[in-house]
Amino acid sequence: MEGSAQAESVAEERRTSPVELLWDLVFVFAITQVTTLLANHLTWTGFGESMLVLALVWWAWSAFVWAANAEATDSPTLRLTLLLATVFIFVAGLAVPRAWGREATLFVCTYAVVRLLHLALYVYESRRGNASLSAIAGFAVTVVIGMALLIAGSFLHGLPRAVLWAAAVAIDYAGPAWLTRERLRGLQRVAVAHFAERYSLFVIICLGESIVTIGVGAAREPLDAGLVAAVTLGLLITIGLWWTYFDRFAEIAEARLREHDDPVLAAADSYSYLHLLLVAGIIIFAAGVKYVVKAADDPLQDAPRLALCGGVALYLVGHVAFRRRMIGDLGYEKAVVAVALLVLFAVGSGISAWAMTGAVALLLAGLCAVDYMAERRGHVAGWSREPEAEDVLARACRRAARGSHG
Repeated sequence: MEGSAQAESVAEERRTSPVELLWDLVFVFAITQVTTLLANHLTWTGFGESMLVLALVWWAWSAFVWAANAEATDSPTLRLTLLLATVFIFVAGLAVPRAWGREATLFVCTYAVVRLLHLALYVYESRRGNASLSAIAGFAVTVVIGMALLIAGSFLHGLPRAVLWAAAVAIDYAGPAWLTRERLRGLQRVAVAHFAERYSLFVIICLGESIVTIGVGAAREPLDAGLVAAVTLGLLITIGLWWTYFDRFAEIAEARLREHDDPVLAAADSYSYLHLLLVAGIIIFAAGVKYVVKAADDPLQDAPRLALCGGVALYLVGHVAFRRRMIGDLGYEKAVVAVALLVLFAVGSGISAWAMTGAVALLLAGLCAVDYMAERRGHVAGWSREPEAEDVLARACRRAARGSHG
């Protein structure tokens, strides 16, 4: 009993390994490519195409988080599989800007190899007793169907390709979300600290990409007062997005996941699915801010203005949904700011780019101030940084009960 408790503690508290950080670096490139794809085709069609590609990239990264979470960080098999998948996802990233054109087949074939490597790693882990083979077999069927549709669609063009690729994403996502949800409960024991840290790092990657977008765009333009103001305000927006996630809520979410009665489904819903809204919001914002630094003194056209305001609004909506799933609290102040951002888009057609960016930054600053005051008052949905002894005892009893029924 004591050895089992110690093993569980080690699994929960382990952190991200160096090979996983190397894996993340490739996704920095892939995310940058998705931002470029969206910024170069800022239309509703371009938006749909970019979000489909983003959904694929995100799902590949998230899938390996789960597999790595079930395996020891020093596992040679995990290291070899990640390094091999790194090569293929890098090639897929190279093809992202033309994924809907002449490099569609290259993109989906290299992507499919990554997904199949993930399944192979998971099967290996199930043979070692680290994951449930029945749960893996359930969503493996939807993965294979999704990859087949992607490859078939790459040989088509226009609407037929879009339909097949959208169906592939829907089926792939529906596997663990709906079709095999009950089996998913027994997939594995979640190493909470590692799991929460991996998703937090991905949010950091995306925020860092938005900073790079601002800096690279500004470096190509003459530095005048308007551009300096736009760059500074854009950076403040990124800081505001960081604040809403990392000031305290990332820690709260990790604590709630640690004590959750149904950790696998809670982790899947809150991190694997709902975090996609956060990531998409940051990327859309980054595409919009590219236009801000190109002509800081001129009013933004409708599309880049919607990307700027709507991206931040989508990020906040994702945060509201994440908060709701993890702690049962809506976070009304973020929903209010999201609505205010959409109103700002609607009325801001004549406002200069830097002033529009300043208005978005001001709304986020107000939100961060409200969050800070709420923390000072200690009103965070009843959560305390120092859990009481009763909570610790109740958590230990729940774990013991789960172990006795395992």
